[in-house]
Amino acid sequence: MDMKRDYYEDIRLLDSGPQVFWMIALLAALAVFPFLVGSYHIYTVNLMAINVIVALGLNLLVGYTGQISLGHAGFFAIGAYSTLALMQHLGLPFVIALPVAGLISAGFGFLLGLPALRLEGPYLAIATLGFGLTITQILGRLDFLGGHMGLQSPKLFIFGGLIDSDAGRYAVIMPVCVALAWGMRNLAKTRVGRAFVAIRDSDIAAECIGVNLTYYKTLAFAVSAFYTGIGGGLMAFVLGFISPHTFNIMVSIMFLAMVVVGGLGSILGSVMGALLITWLQQELARIGELPYLGPVLTELSQQVFTLSGLPNVQYVVFGLIMVLIIIFEPLGLYGFWIRTKIYWRTWPF
Repeated sequence: MDMKRDYYEDIRLLDSGPQVFWMIALLAALAVFPFLVGSYHIYTVNLMAINVIVALGLNLLVGYTGQISLGHAGFFAIGAYSTLALMQHLGLPFVIALPVAGLISAGFGFLLGLPALRLEGPYLAIATLGFGLTITQILGRLDFLGGHMGLQSPKLFIFGGLIDSDAGRYAVIMPVCVALAWGMRNLAKTRVGRAFVAIRDSDIAAECIGVNLTYYKTLAFAVSAFYTGIGGGLMAFVLGFISPHTFNIMVSIMFLAMVVVGGLGSILGSVMGALLITWLQQELARIGELPYLGPVLTELSQQVFTLSGLPNVQYVVFGLIMVLIIIFEPLGLYGFWIRTKIYWRTWPF
């Protein structure tokens, strides 16, 4: 079952034959997916994969280390702008610009992690929120980054081949997503991951057993920012155009919602939360097209909210989902997954 009898069983990626089978089936399904569906669905999955990367990074900070952040839209913006600037101004190829942009974002994460040594809870949340808002204001005033007009993504070449379709971008984004998910899973199982969890449970106790709080808290911010920066660099090419308004405070809140809905301190929960929230974002954006419900919601939204109308409904739905999950299943979607596994193992008794 799930009992681990030694360290090597705990760090092993796949525990049993069925797990190997399902992992191979999943990778095969991801490989053939772009050949079976249309461009819109590939575009949606690209967004899901990018949000999975960001949710994994944010969950490392919030779920594993216990440090709250409302400023990850700032890291997302740094990754996106850095990738485009490195390609346009320095002529770097994408395969080099993307990881360099992630490292630049990680550097800012390290700097933001320094206040975390003295702040916690709502005070740290306000500090990170201020960082996210400040970054977008600064980016909007730098002419070489396009100012308020933003930047147009250049043509994407990978090893000489032009990537100009959603299927092509899928072939770039999905391997990055799988590799980073694998890396995050391994990191969580190492001494570093256990130090993060020790800090989350009790930083005083962790320090007493020899965990360096200064090193591991700033490291958690840096790794989380690296993942978010990579996600931002990929998002710049999915959208084709970025501006400071792309990275507003709602982006940070939606990233945090993915982690909370999926399940804090869980790799699988991060994936499930990102998939669900991204899918809801895409579907609720078209809620006005529903045959009967759409006109009713449009009229209701214009009367109750603002003239901008229907987009406000999706935030009501997101808030409702988060409240219900916190009330009925604090572990999020990962908690439902655990309940489902336990039920089927004991079925039909």
